[in-house]
Amino acid sequence: MGSVTTKFVGSNTLRADGVSAATTAVMAIAGSAPAYSIAAVSATLIANAGLGSVAALLWCAVPMLGIAWAFAYLGRADASAGAAYSWVGRVLHPILGFFSGWALVVSATIFMVAGTLPAGVASVSLFAPDEVNNVPLVVAVGAAWFLAMAAFVLVGVRISARAQWIMTGIEVGILVVFAVVALVRGSAGNLAGATFSWNWFSLGSISGGTGAFVAAALIAAFYYWGWDVSANLSEETRNGRRNSGVAGIIGVVSVFVIFTVFTITIQVVLPAEVIEQHSGDILEVLGEAIWPGIGGKILIMAVILSTVASIETTLIQVTRTLFAMGRDHTIPRAFGRTHSKWQTPVVATVAVTGICLVLFIGAAFFGSISEILSNMISSIGLQISFYYSLAGAAVVVAYRHYIFTSVKNFIFIGLWPALGAAFMLWVFCVSIPTLSPIVQVLGLGSLALGIIPIAAYWKKGSRYFHRRTIDVATDSAENPLDHEQSEFR
Repeated sequence: MGSVTTKFVGSNTLRADGVSAATTAVMAIAGSAPAYSIAAVSATLIANAGLGSVAALLWCAVPMLGIAWAFAYLGRADASAGAAYSWVGRVLHPILGFFSGWALVVSATIFMVAGTLPAGVASVSLFAPDEVNNVPLVVAVGAAWFLAMAAFVLVGVRISARAQWIMTGIEVGILVVFAVVALVRGSAGNLAGATFSWNWFSLGSISGGTGAFVAAALIAAFYYWGWDVSANLSEETRNGRRNSGVAGIIGVVSVFVIFTVFTITIQVVLPAEVIEQHSGDILEVLGEAIWPGIGGKILIMAVILSTVASIETTLIQVTRTLFAMGRDHTIPRAFGRTHSKWQTPVVATVAVTGICLVLFIGAAFFGSISEILSNMISSIGLQISFYYSLAGAAVVVAYRHYIFTSVKNFIFIGLWPALGAAFMLWVFCVSIPTLSPIVQVLGLGSLALGIIPIAAYWKKGSRYFHRRTIDVATDSAENPLDHEQSEFR
């Protein structure tokens, strides 16, 4: 028994230099699931913000980039698989740090449960459209996709990286082709939707005032979420202290362009009533309108690839966060051990896979997929706004001695992350009273469950709750701002 345990749970280290800088950037793009997010969320975003959906994406991208800069600089000071869990805990307070990690774990678990259902539906609709209402079949197909991705994550980050290059490359390629075709049709005047206006980028274009903007901002937070998988890969990325942060910034910028182009495309190609009637299959309808006969099926394939790819990146995020927690003994130590050959957090991966499968099967029979997705989006938006705001505040505190040493530092380490943190905190606080009871329970109740492990492992004397803080002015012999250059340069 001892030899078996040693074989599967070998150490508490991940595979260093397991992925390249470019691969981590691909992971960051895949983490935001461009095609899936467009298919699942566009109609909801448009319903809340109208033609101002473009403005919502733009004005939420600005603070999101501030958070990406925060992740980049915090990663230079402390390259950790736990990312915000580690940084916030060392800079602000261990309890806030634990809740940051717990928020990611909970939101990732909710996403994998609800996100796997559309993968099953899309696969069945593509190959057996008459069986799309066959719930057991949809569940079985979705579970098969989930198990395949879990296997990739389990057997090694390099295998996961190869899979991401293929899936994300095809997905983004399809989206680019359809964007170009839509642009050509637009120049020919062959459109049925609204006439594009640059005013769509103005906050004044959002119908419904502040309430509509808050709702749209919460949805937009879900849109962008996932790019920070690059931070969780910092211990496994070549020159991870710098390259993981750069990859996150590339991820945010890339998906902003994709989301904006397709939000505009949907509104200029499809009439408002069509968008409202086809909230569940909006991308398929768009594909048919752009490329009749085959366009819808091609975009369904993009959605399947996007969903599956994001399930893999989400598994990476949650297992690496649990690994860091186990390593710090804020949850059972077994979660902080890795497979002796694959150097992946095997216990965390198996545990998350089992929990998600059970919840996935239960969720499939709990309500309609559209209801599940709607509640999921709002609850995840709430949780990620919480931990993003803490990370934005943490970088300002950690680098407080460097912020005023140059204009660059003031903008990218001080002002921009601080504004991003303030925006995310504002969205978190203002949105709570507007949410339905089930979303409040799902979003805040699941977050509050983190009190249980905090109480248990604080009592056991976990070193995490007594560890030294990050103070880059005194803790580092060399300035983290001067680390070796990124491979992206």
